Amino acid sequence: MTHSTNSLFTAEGIQTTNVAAAALIGLDIGGTKTHGVRFENGVPVAESIAGSANVQNVNREAARANLAEIFADIGYGDVGQVYAGAGGIDTESDAEALQALIAPFAPKALTRVVHDSRLLLAAGRVSSGVAVIAGTGSAAWGRDPRGVEARAGGWGYLLGDEGSGYWLGREAVRHSLRRMNQGYEADALTRSLLRACDLDHPNQLIALYHSAATGRRYWAQQARLVVDAADAGHLPSQKMLERAGQDLADMTAQTLSQLGITGPVVLGGGLGMHVMQLQSAFREALAKAGISDVRSVDQDPVFGVTQLVAEHLARLD
Repeated sequence: MTHSTNSLFTAEGIQTTNVAAAALIGLDIGGTKTHGVRFENGVPVAESIAGSANVQNVNREAARANLAEIFADIGYGDVGQVYAGAGGIDTESDAEALQALIAPFAPKALTRVVHDSRLLLAAGRVSSGVAVIAGTGSAAWGRDPRGVEARAGGWGYLLGDEGSGYWLGREAVRHSLRRMNQGYEADALTRSLLRACDLDHPNQLIALYHSAATGRRYWAQQARLVVDAADAGHLPSQKMLERAGQDLADMTAQTLSQLGITGPVVLGGGLGMHVMQLQSAFREALAKAGISDVRSVDQDPVFGVTQLVAEHLARLD
């Protein structure tokens, strides 16, 4: 990655002076929204939420516009560092592409880009363990006390994202189409899905699902219908949430096994933080595998950036 010659950072990308010397902008770039927070002297002083700036979910123009909104709100004055976490950061070139998109908004700052699961682990106030994201997409990422990293999932909605919002939305469509093919009447979940999509018959879901008018975010937003139906006692929806929890637990166990650790596990993302049935299924599946140190974050992942910066500084000592 390239670093600004006017920044306060070394060639390794680590600040050599106290983080308080310049403002830090933290960005959590999800599939649906971008959450930005400005830190001064290590204290959050402003925050802003805009649409997604992840180019896997929106085009570059929309991503740039959403970043512009964030920086217009909180990027005033001197910014020494921007620390961004985003899904789909699988290679150095992925990180560099997002860094290049962010850089014009803070041209004198060092911009660091990591997978968003790293923010989540830090937001859980631990430096080693496994972070599990259950949001628009899904992934598990972890590190052991020596700094060795491992991950599972995070392949994107076409290849995986089991247990994610998109996965649940797609399963709701598949459920409705199976019932139609079997000659059954539309049930509570299907009726809710048709109303939400402004359709009259399940058969219309096929064209809508493949339409350019819908995409990953659109179907991920329908996950709420599965959650609502499960809360109302709809058995197939409850089984979808149980399967989601099991799939996320499988990713977690794989990552823990690769690292040779037993935890802690930090669960986050919109579904992971707020859907109790999914949380319960996730914990129960891990408990059967002998994994009991499972935590839910009590702060948004973007607030983990200060810990990540502090960890970098500690490694210099």
